Amino acid sequence: MSETVGQMSDDGSGPQREPGPQGKPGSQRKPPRQTRAQREWRPGQVKAPRSVKTLFASTVLCLEAVLMFFFSLAAWGLNQNGPYAWWLLGGSLLLGLILILTCAVLQRPGGYVFGWVLQFVMLFGFIGVALLTSEGLIVPLAALPGVAFVACWWYAVSKGEQLDDEKMQRFQAEEALAQDATSEENNHD
Repeated sequence: MSETVGQMSDDGSGPQREPGPQGKPGSQRKPPRQTRAQREWRPGQVKAPRSVKTLFASTVLCLEAVLMFFFSLAAWGLNQNGPYAWWLLGGSLLLGLILILTCAVLQRPGGYVFGWVLQFVMLFGFIGVALLTSEGLIVPLAALPGVAFVACWWYAVSKGEQLDDEKMQRFQAEEALAQDATSEENNHD
């Protein structure tokens, strides 16, 4: 037994470890790394509810990215003899990647505006590929997935915002009830 258990550490993370008999620096354990949320957490702290709007919008963006993956394969397969086939494949895959990365910035200023821009880039991309190719893509049918996903995006943003408002009102009401119960307990003591 080269390590002995000492007293509790000052931060309450557990018992302190004393160095071994030779006092080697490797014999002490470093505390595990914590995220900012873990460092800022205090006992009794209540977390605000997560955004439904962000959840819905992220879901739509991920589904669009999957659609862009399959669209890129179809566009490349139908036009693989054309000089622009690799550009179609690369551009569609790049747009799919950007759609996924946009999920990370939705909460930042301009995140939803960027999402709207991507909706129209995708819609006009579908129409542009249909106009560019001559292999079986009819322009009105090419616009259908783009229009459908623009409608899904609009619904996700608008309904998500409405649900966020309702959720925040419920959270504030529950918080007020909890504070009232706590203050009544303190008054009776």
